[in-house]
Amino acid sequence: SENVLFGMGNPLLDICAVVDKDFLDKYGLKPNDQILAEEKHKELFEELVKKFKVEYHAGGSTQNSVKVAQWMIQSPYKAATFFGCIGKDKFGEILKKKAEEAHVDAHYYEQSEQPTGTCAACITSDNRSLVANLAAANCYKKEKHLDLEKNWKLVEKAKVYYIAGFFLTVSPEAVLKVATQASANNKIFSLNLSAPFISQFYKEPMMKVMPYVDVLFGNETTEDIKEIARKTQALPKVNTKRQRIVVFTQGKDDTVMATENEVTTFPVLVSDQSEIVDTNGAGDAFVGGFLSQLVYDRPVTECIRAGHYAASVIIKRSGCTFPEKPDFH
Repeated sequence: SENVLFGMGNPLLDICAVVDKDFLDKYGLKPNDQILAEEKHKELFEELVKKFKVEYHAGGSTQNSVKVAQWMIQSPYKAATFFGCIGKDKFGEILKKKAEEAHVDAHYYEQSEQPTGTCAACITSDNRSLVANLAAANCYKKEKHLDLEKNWKLVEKAKVYYIAGFFLTVSPEAVLKVATQASANNKIFSLNLSAPFISQFYKEPMMKVMPYVDVLFGNETTEDIKEIARKTQALPKVNTKRQRIVVFTQGKDDTVMATENEVTTFPVLVSDQSEIVDTNGAGDAFVGGFLSQLVYDRPVTECIRAGHYAASVIIKRSGCTFPEKPDFH
């Protein structure tokens, strides 16, 4: 049904362009990196648009995932809802248009203090240097958007919720409100660990939300990944009607899943190395594929299979983009 999946996060307009080495050098960028924009990158976004042929995509981790989930679900349109903050500007208008083209029911909180968040993807051969300027994405206000009755009704309509850990740096109180609502109504709340700095520097808000998490996603390759998955699965939980599931992807290595009783691994779909265009967004795509089956209450093994399928499609294309229809059976 419409609005069955709810996502909330940092909406960014991805601006992708093939650039030259001089451009990277001018802004002190490494060919393959992900950084947050600093003062010295101020002019970068304008120059990118002026100087190179750019492509725009609706981006940001959570928005990517709900976009992929909507693509996998296909119909009805607007099965996925998305909340986040943008600016009242040209990039904001492009973002709204792009979300609409992806058939996602995006309800943005629009404000004028900060411009719409952007992420410049500067491509040189098969490398990409990502520079994110969160700007407006950082300005989400729970009381000015989430708490409004018409918006909260959309939250209540959903059966499955997904928020990337990145949003804990913006509005932990909004994350907690959605998580407690889901738990109280025996719905599925899922969270992503997102990036190492979230667990390091935002541990307190993360651990406040953890008791409400039914499905936890992460992406990391370490020696003791199974042990970490097992321990995370066993953390205290409020809604005892649902057992927590922990799913860790590891790039091209096996995906690890921990349930109450066991830790299992699933091999990813092997792609010919020459077909891989861009692994950026593969993790977001995995989550989107997973969620697309979760809303149908399909078995978790089927959710993982769909996640692997979606990721395998995304890595053969530039940016988090996909063909018109999925070929998933």
